[in-house]
Amino acid sequence: MTDVAASVPEEELLALLRAIGVAPSEIAQAQEDGTLVILAIDRLAIGQEIRHDLRAATELTGLSEDDVRHIWRSLGFPDPAPGELVFSEEDVRNLRAVAELIEAGVVAPEIAFAMTRVVGSSMARVASAIIDAVSAQSEALEGTDVGLAPAIRAGGFLPMFPAILEQVWRRHLQVAARRRLLRGDPEEGEGLVVGFADLVGFTAMAQQATDEELAGVVDQFERLAYDVIVAGGGRVVKMIGDEVMFLVDDPAVAAEIALGIADASRDAADLTDVRVGLAIGPVLEREGDAFGSTVNLASRATAIAYPGSVVVSPDLRAALADHPDFAFRNLRPRLLKHIGRVQLAVLRRVDDRAPTIRDVIEERRRQVREAIVDRLGPLAPEALAPSADPAPPSAR
Repeated sequence: MTDVAASVPEEELLALLRAIGVAPSEIAQAQEDGTLVILAIDRLAIGQEIRHDLRAATELTGLSEDDVRHIWRSLGFPDPAPGELVFSEEDVRNLRAVAELIEAGVVAPEIAFAMTRVVGSSMARVASAIIDAVSAQSEALEGTDVGLAPAIRAGGFLPMFPAILEQVWRRHLQVAARRRLLRGDPEEGEGLVVGFADLVGFTAMAQQATDEELAGVVDQFERLAYDVIVAGGGRVVKMIGDEVMFLVDDPAVAAEIALGIADASRDAADLTDVRVGLAIGPVLEREGDAFGSTVNLASRATAIAYPGSVVVSPDLRAALADHPDFAFRNLRPRLLKHIGRVQLAVLRRVDDRAPTIRDVIEERRRQVREAIVDRLGPLAPEALAPSADPAPPSAR
């Protein structure tokens, strides 16, 4: 038996395979080949017999070999080798359904391929998250690296996931359809607000922290972003490690979300400050992502924002000019790459006192003192202890 299989007791594998109805001859062959774990994973995850190669799939679906390969790659799977048994009956039925949609003119081929890319990438992330979660739990309980054993032990709850995924998909379909209908013609109105928020100093942190510490920081930032953005009425487009991209329909709501992210990160013990950039305008939405000049402007605004601040585009400032809760401070005009010279502004709440340069310097000194005291403990000189009159909260 291979090292991978050795991470799971053979008795447990044999009992599982018998329980899910695998033929004794297949079990015996897998024992001889040392592939009991692989057999168990295949049967648990797929639950179907793999019986068709590429040629058979093309004959049964009416698609060309190139189209089958293209769809299969779009779903995230490698090209089948000649004669390799890759497809189950369910795979063939799904491929045939795609072919019928294209032939009936319901969807153009390029749209069908784009949809398969979205489905494939989304399902790949869900599958990885499930296995990672089971792995983490197994390691916490056993204190060892259990290899692929979690995939086997996941068999107890895998059957429930198709129903969960279908229900969540239906709810998101409802939300997406309502959002598109309520928004109306995307060519009319002010457009959407695009926001980016990223952790300051994440690159330096990544060079010093352990993988576990870094994963904890990313996880905390992701939870914070989803909590603030979704609860506030926005939509998370994607997370890219230390950065989140989001869309909001209403400018005032977007401003509150951005300020809320900055405030929440300031209060989080294990996170550095977050800087946020906002821009409003036309946005091209495709395959669950967003593109266009408005997206580029929001990204550039984020890059020049100070830690803990929110920087907005001129059009967004104009849209919020009469709002009683917000105030602005102009930045000097900036020459932004591929955009040109832009007059950006820092957004704040009216009841927040804008920090002076002295406030900022005092706050940074306080942070340095606290960091030294934390590092040295009782060895730290008394002079380095935090002052009795720290910088006001508004300076943070």
